[in-house]
Amino acid sequence: MKNKLLIFCFFYPVFLFSQIKGVVLNKSSNESIFGAKIVSSAGDKAITDVDGVFSINPKNYPLTLVISAQTFLTDTVYIEKAGSYVFTMEEPIQVIKTVVVSAGRRDQDIEDVPISMEILKPKLIDNKGIVDLEQAVDQSPGVFAMDGQVSIRGGSGFAYGAGSRVLLLWNGIPIISGDAGDVKWTTIPIENASQIEVIKGASSVLYGSGALNGIISLTEREPNLNGELRGKIQMGIYDNPKRATLRWWSDKRNPIFYQAEAFYGKMHKRFGYTVSLNGFKTEGYKDGETADRGRVSGTIFFRPKKVKKMKMGLGYNVQYQKTGNFLIWESDTFAYSPLGGTDTNDPASTLTYNTGLTISVDPYLKVYDKYNNLHTVKTRYYFLDRTNLTNSSQSTSSGVLYGDYQFQRKWLGGTVLTSGLTALRSDIKSNLFGDHYSSNYAVYGQLERRFNKLDITGGVRVEYFEQDNITGDSDFYFGSDSSSLTKLPVYPIFRLGTHYELFKYTHLRASFGQGIRYPSVAERYTLTSVGALNIFPNQNLKPETGWAAEIGFKQIVKIGRNWKGILDVSGFINQYDNMMEFTFGVYIPDDVIVSINPSSPYYFGNYVGFQAQNAEKARVSGLEFSFNSQGKIGDVELTSLIGYTYMNPISLNKDSAYISTFSDSSTNMLKYRFNHLAKADIEAKWKNFSIGFSARYNSYMSNIDKPFVEGVDVYGLETIEILPGLKQYREENNKGSLVFDARLGYEFLKNYRLGLIVNNLLNEEYVSRPGDVQPPRTFLLQIQLKF
Repeated sequence: MKNKLLIFCFFYPVFLFSQIKGVVLNKSSNESIFGAKIVSSAGDKAITDVDGVFSINPKNYPLTLVISAQTFLTDTVYIEKAGSYVFTMEEPIQVIKTVVVSAGRRDQDIEDVPISMEILKPKLIDNKGIVDLEQAVDQSPGVFAMDGQVSIRGGSGFAYGAGSRVLLLWNGIPIISGDAGDVKWTTIPIENASQIEVIKGASSVLYGSGALNGIISLTEREPNLNGELRGKIQMGIYDNPKRATLRWWSDKRNPIFYQAEAFYGKMHKRFGYTVSLNGFKTEGYKDGETADRGRVSGTIFFRPKKVKKMKMGLGYNVQYQKTGNFLIWESDTFAYSPLGGTDTNDPASTLTYNTGLTISVDPYLKVYDKYNNLHTVKTRYYFLDRTNLTNSSQSTSSGVLYGDYQFQRKWLGGTVLTSGLTALRSDIKSNLFGDHYSSNYAVYGQLERRFNKLDITGGVRVEYFEQDNITGDSDFYFGSDSSSLTKLPVYPIFRLGTHYELFKYTHLRASFGQGIRYPSVAERYTLTSVGALNIFPNQNLKPETGWAAEIGFKQIVKIGRNWKGILDVSGFINQYDNMMEFTFGVYIPDDVIVSINPSSPYYFGNYVGFQAQNAEKARVSGLEFSFNSQGKIGDVELTSLIGYTYMNPISLNKDSAYISTFSDSSTNMLKYRFNHLAKADIEAKWKNFSIGFSARYNSYMSNIDKPFVEGVDVYGLETIEILPGLKQYREENNKGSLVFDARLGYEFLKNYRLGLIVNNLLNEEYVSRPGDVQPPRTFLLQIQLKF
């Protein structure tokens, strides 16, 4: 480092007249800081290069320089004359600023974001022994995970693995499957993520179709010059459930699972890289629901010497897995066992085994031009292959090619323009629903302007979509006369948000955003059956649209210099038009005469089932409270993530035929939702010891599909049960669920941490969706290392 300073002083002498040349260093490590922002009192601006070097040419002296960089304390320096300077920046004892990226496609303090957000840190994920992203986001207030599908503030129900109103981003790029339009939660490398951001409300202006209910965004870890090595090994065992009939295993040994992961990253002068490995194996607490998966992911990037403000790189993620799963239980008595048994050669078995290969390749480029405008090109090829080992007719593969160009300009005074172009192409080859393809193109723009303490954000996006060369999904009609509307082949969506700093630590906000979601191939074309459950295609399915609005405030609470809490209260409303959901009905083709003989291919029961339909209008309104904190109070390091959400999810569809599909037709509450959701996680650390405690509560899911409860009546002659025993089970378990977890940790030898985790501490029996009883009490032993 001394050599670097000598070279710096030699090549940048004081006699360079009016020029200021500087190098910005980390005070504790003497490492150069890349990307630090320098603003002079005269309006000159600069950003440090990979060596931490910058230069400006002020006209007059003296002046002040404001130097800022993410995770460092902002510094103000008084400069009397031109010359060469060395500036150092301090890291606070505890980083009390939370910086987010996904809300506005740029770095922002969370207090300034005009929409509700929650942040999940890697520390929580590691210390709780979480094994995949679905488990991770289920810790967030206002979020509920249901057998592979995630709902934010009651925006989604259960859709049999097809479609999603929540958009997942990895490094700012959507990562949604091309066939089902859903998220493959177990394939996401959370061990390589710096944090998880959960945005609540429609966010389609910046990110496009699928962000109707919200966004879950992950950004990868940035390596440093010293290098960083992290590792984690954990083993868990499932306890016996309270009900002895649920246990399918012998007395000799309970089912266990293992996980091992490692991450390494290093930054060199011009290039850097990260690599992470993850392996997971489980015997499953449900009979036959085993899983084996292995993953390698990371990135490599380069900063050319001739173009100092350029970064180019390539991200990658490859995973292979083999899993077993079933949708329908044997009965409420044997809920951990599949209907028809575990012999997959038996046609009656509902257990299936699948192999899956996931490949993601993400080339990208970032460059600042001579006017300090940022140009970003992000691309991805996302390939998924799923082979059904039990039934090859249900195998499918898809490839998604995504490209996004973004232009961003910042003006002095707080004005930011973000605009860009997006193109997406999906190709699907499937035995399940045939071969299909789709194209999606968009142009977007967003302007943010600061007026003293007031921030205003406005944006617009225009989308075009087609599937199999069939247009119309993105058509937009407008006009004053409904009989002579004007049609556009593109669909516009808008966003408006405001933030006002009422006092130094009090922030008000309001936002409105629109969204659109196009039908996935799975929703339009799936024809399949599992046991007595049939799913039918609907090629006439229309896109769903909606909007979200909220008002809220954040109050920052500080105790001393090193602890900060954020109290957030908001009221929200989400409304959906042409909402897509699977609806029960009798779907008999016009040319078929049904039979009541079960052995006939035209048996009545073969035409009874679910089909994705547009359920007209729906609305979810409610209130949300959260309190999140981090930092030290005295000798105790304390973090918390606490939230309560009240939701009123109702159908605005008055059609009696639709209402009759509800298990409780006396209410218009949407299916697979509830009114109350509360979550809390608190961890305290004193010296080398830590203790954590969490609780999750959701009220009773009063409405589900009626056939799951009552079965299917065949002309009064017989009743076909889909989920045997569910009616009695719901009558006996109608109080919602409350689940507690606990954990202990001990740090030793400076770089190691030993953890003991107990999930479902009281061994409660609870479900996420009908027929999906969750794990019994689970014990985990874990060791983490960090160098």
